[in-house]
Amino acid sequence: MLWTVSLGLWGISRQNTVWRDEAATWQVAERSTAEIWHMLGNVDVVHGCYYLLMHALFEWFGPGTTTLRLPSVLATAVAAACVAVIGRRLAGLWVGLGGGMAFGLLPAVQFYLQEGRPYALVAAGAGVSTLLLVTVLQRRVRAGRWVAYGGTVLLCALLNWLSLLILPAHLATLVWARAGRGTRTRWAAASATATACALPLVLFSRGQSAQVSWIPPLTWHMLIGPAVLLLIGGVGALLDRPRVGRLSVATVGLPLLAVPQIGLIGLSLIQPLFLDRYVLFSLLGLALLIGSVIGSAVRAVKPRLPRASTSVLPALIAVATVALLPQSLAKRSPSSRVDDVLALASDVRRLKETGDAVLFVPAARRDTKSVTPSAFSGLRDIALAQTPQESGTLKGIEANPARIRAAMLTQRRILLVTDASGVARPVTAERDRTKTSVLKKYFRVVADQQVHGRRLTVYERLAPTRRTVG
Repeated sequence: MLWTVSLGLWGISRQNTVWRDEAATWQVAERSTAEIWHMLGNVDVVHGCYYLLMHALFEWFGPGTTTLRLPSVLATAVAAACVAVIGRRLAGLWVGLGGGMAFGLLPAVQFYLQEGRPYALVAAGAGVSTLLLVTVLQRRVRAGRWVAYGGTVLLCALLNWLSLLILPAHLATLVWARAGRGTRTRWAAASATATACALPLVLFSRGQSAQVSWIPPLTWHMLIGPAVLLLIGGVGALLDRPRVGRLSVATVGLPLLAVPQIGLIGLSLIQPLFLDRYVLFSLLGLALLIGSVIGSAVRAVKPRLPRASTSVLPALIAVATVALLPQSLAKRSPSSRVDDVLALASDVRRLKETGDAVLFVPAARRDTKSVTPSAFSGLRDIALAQTPQESGTLKGIEANPARIRAAMLTQRRILLVTDASGVARPVTAERDRTKTSVLKKYFRVVADQQVHGRRLTVYERLAPTRRTVG
């Protein structure tokens, strides 16, 4: 846990940058509870539980990058601790310690370790539920452990219902380990109860599926990453020498790694959903299997060099840390994310003048204003008909194109906030086409700034041409 927390605290502010996904968390967390409930009826209900948690933390500790990301750091540390305890129980100290230390070093984990989103919290819940499953398989316990198991699975589902893919992974472990009939029955009852309680959220969120319409369809090259992970995990499983009917690192780790990955691939054939963060928790299984590899290395060295065997894990962790250092530094830099919603705040303050107006293309870039409202004070958001809070949305509701055009033509200067040219997508919405066409025809550029994926352009109205009478 200390190792993982230290990795999480290292560069946690990312030079005081916040990207668009985290900006959604930030702006919602600053709303009142009533405004959050209003928004969840329209958008992002799948993250509702997480938003309410972050709202409470922002109320207690104030908004900031540390408050935004520290829950993910602590959650990842809990997940790493669960890997360590599971590995120790199943295969000994070195497997547990190796797996737990390796978890925080995994590149994908390092990315979401410092992310103001719920995926690390889901991984922590997955680690706790897997530890509870191992506990009930190793010992005879009272019903309270099954209640805790079902409650943890439900909590994970409320944070992201795709975490329910952990249930078929646990079922595979039960089958592989030949768990008794009573254990299987209790697991089925706990799992069914958790799924039934999460089902209303699943069904309601399906009505908001337009939110994930931007995810591209599954292609073969997207499968390269999962294939590599499964190959590494397979090596670890073989070194564990798995046997049917025996609870081991392989019987727990391999299903935990493989089943969620394969399940998400299957779902993506029906609707594009393939994003690694949705099954980040599957890397718990990979870490366990890496721990098995480390344990095998320690066992191989110990007969010949007993004293040196205790140095195998520190040496491997040191080598891995150095080898991954360039990637670790990159993930803690502002350029690791597609943009930074805070980057333009100082430029807006510097370039705005009294009476200026502001436009956003697309409307989702209004998140810059939502996160740094003081920078936009005095600027009139001339396209906005309803604020994000009033409309219960993330980006607000804009007026129709004709009204936007009329409002633009009454302005002397307009500040346009949009994506930088390198990451900007083609303008497709009619409102956005209206904004860009009016600016191009009736205004000229007097200032243009691009920084960290965002662009601020200041436009000034062209002088009207005069007709001469001959």
